[in-house]
Amino acid sequence: MSIRWDPLLTRALARELDRELDGARLRALRLDARTRDAVLLFRDRTLVWRLHPERGYPEVRGPIEPEPTDLRLRARVRRVYAPPDERVLHFELVGERPGSGGSELVLELLGNRLNAVVVEGTAAIVRHALRTREGARVTRVGHPYLPPEPTNRAGAEVPITEQEWMDLLAVVPPPDRPRELTRTIAWTSPLNAGAFLGNDREGDVQQALRIGYARWRAAAHGSSASRPVLLDTARGPQPYPLPLEGTPYHEVTSLLAAFAECARHDIARGGSGPALSISPFLLDRLEQAVTQSERRLVRLQAELDGQPDPVSLRSTGDLLLARYAEIPEGASSVTLADFQGEPVDVPLDPKLAVHENASAYYDRAARSERASQRLPGLIGEAERHRDRLAVLLEGARSGTAAAADITEALPEVDRSASRPEEASSLPYRRYRSSGGLEIRVGRGARQNDDLTFRHSAPGDVWLHARHSAGAHVVLRWAGPGNPPARDLEEAGALAALHSKARTSSSVPVDWTLRKYVRKPRQAAPGAVLPDRVRTIFVRPEPELLERLADPV
Repeated sequence: MSIRWDPLLTRALARELDRELDGARLRALRLDARTRDAVLLFRDRTLVWRLHPERGYPEVRGPIEPEPTDLRLRARVRRVYAPPDERVLHFELVGERPGSGGSELVLELLGNRLNAVVVEGTAAIVRHALRTREGARVTRVGHPYLPPEPTNRAGAEVPITEQEWMDLLAVVPPPDRPRELTRTIAWTSPLNAGAFLGNDREGDVQQALRIGYARWRAAAHGSSASRPVLLDTARGPQPYPLPLEGTPYHEVTSLLAAFAECARHDIARGGSGPALSISPFLLDRLEQAVTQSERRLVRLQAELDGQPDPVSLRSTGDLLLARYAEIPEGASSVTLADFQGEPVDVPLDPKLAVHENASAYYDRAARSERASQRLPGLIGEAERHRDRLAVLLEGARSGTAAAADITEALPEVDRSASRPEEASSLPYRRYRSSGGLEIRVGRGARQNDDLTFRHSAPGDVWLHARHSAGAHVVLRWAGPGNPPARDLEEAGALAALHSKARTSSSVPVDWTLRKYVRKPRQAAPGAVLPDRVRTIFVRPEPELLERLADPV
């Protein structure tokens, strides 16, 4: 269910949130690009902004604990506001730590281009974005934030006069007035245009427009005492700050309560709320587990289908022993007449004696029989495991699965010592930048931890592709200041190439010094919390893998 946002609704909700969240402590922020949810984790509540075009509305939930992969902002809400006549909400945040600068969470409620962006400093640099956008208005990490183009309509901050209203609309044919109204006059939209144009069915156009002007002025610039309502529109329930003439409605205690009714309506129609306790990282693990279970099932089925016929193998062994004298020593194959007199080509191991070749056929027959007895049970178990994970994955995506159930179903990570041949190998791949700096790329989740905390120095540069599962990368750096830009960019490109974002044309890569990376208690392998993060954008060019490979 899609909510229609207009400037009046945006402004009214901003005022309500400003009262509700004044001084509230924001513990963390979760930007989930999969579901297009921006989740604000406060100490006493959770505010979920569903920013999908089909369900763009906020929900208030109970408090939840931040996941290791959530963005720890550690800030308080100073105010929530909306610029005049815009469909943009700003959460102005002030850091709790001394010296931490201010930041803003900007929610763009623009039709099917809903987005959430975190900007910092007076230069309004983008630090996090739910969706990266290119084109005329770029929204990318590390770039200055460009707000949506202002509407520049008349009457945004100072109301136009009744005469100006009449001059603008009276000369316009009635069918074209709604479009002209929303094009030129602030605070109007297709949602409220009918109510602001008045009813001229009696033929008194002037009087109808005057009534419409009075309604517009009261809504846009008056101190209306109307309670919020839930409009009953053809598209479904629609929260709004005031009743609209000609549209059925019922009053609600607040706009947030109205949005809660919309959420219940959405669920009743087959929708679902986000599973807040399921972080994108846990969802990644579940998706990987589903893929692995499907691959295991295919391997087991292929192994069963490929089993040779034990009766035929045993018959070949009997034939070798029965025709013992006819088989030359050291032969790699022989043609023998079987027990029905038909010629049969029998492959042999020339290094084995005839009776040893027969024994080998008997052993293969026994192995085939054991596999044929064992594999159906393993296949059935693998199917049940795959189906359980698939159900959990569907529930996680629809918001009905619990994180505890997912964690229980996921395979435990083997934290024991690896096999001897693995123990002797390094937990990283080695590359060399154009400037001669060593770049280390983790081989997997457990190896990522080894690389970051056992095979790097505090002053090394640590990199990881933003919001994407992938390898930890360490750029060895002992000098003061930052490493050369080209070496840093090449290390970032390797981080992108060893991540799920490897096929993207441009990938944001976070980097910081290794000493600012820590491992949360009981966190999954590879899950870390970096601090003092900066971001670069790189192009993951596959030829870099060969060009930067270290032959040593």
